[in-house]
Amino acid sequence: MKAHNKDSQSQMTPRKALEFLQEGNNRFIKNLKTNRNLLEQVNDTSEGQWPFATILSCIDSRTSAELIFDQGLGDVFSVRIAGNIVNTDILGSMEFACKVAGSKLVVVLGHSKCGAVKGACDHIEMGNLTELLSKLQPAVYQEKTTKEDRTSNNVTFVENVAKINVKRSVKNIIERSFILEQMVEHGEIGVVGAMHNIETGKVTFYTDVMYIRDDKNPKFSVANLRH
Repeated sequence: MKAHNKDSQSQMTPRKALEFLQEGNNRFIKNLKTNRNLLEQVNDTSEGQWPFATILSCIDSRTSAELIFDQGLGDVFSVRIAGNIVNTDILGSMEFACKVAGSKLVVVLGHSKCGAVKGACDHIEMGNLTELLSKLQPAVYQEKTTKEDRTSNNVTFVENVAKINVKRSVKNIIERSFILEQMVEHGEIGVVGAMHNIETGKVTFYTDVMYIRDDKNPKFSVANLRH
């Protein structure tokens, strides 16, 4: 398979980009990896890059976006940070990826059994990690269903917090970046949250935080996020 080029990227829509990732993950979990000549892709992208998606994921060694979505060189921008949190530098990177480099879809990808989420659940404080984990604390406090054992020992609690954290990050991206907000509003890009199951490899996309304005969702407005 060839790397994406300027023409294929320009013809891509946010919805099609989502479908590309879904199809790639289906191949991954079925162990049907697409045949790619990586050296050829190196040569094809040596003069420029045209990624169709931008994926914010955790640094966890099991969550490589290119692998779990079966993508090649030059296909996706991969932003990785513990706990898939959002900060100013990451927002700036996403604005570059979408507004300048033409990416059509932003995905916030959490994963099961996340160490950063577990650390936040246990209120760990350790050097610079303290500040990073503080950005996950709102998701911990927002989880209201668990009344007892609100620690990393409670698997359900951890997974609930991870899901809330992904959805908070999706909304933070649009609320904190006027550039990305306007691109979503005009149907130029989509933003969606997802969760990667590290036991099965399957990625589940969250339809309740899937902000794509197109023929399937023509009435979508960023104003929906304010409620």
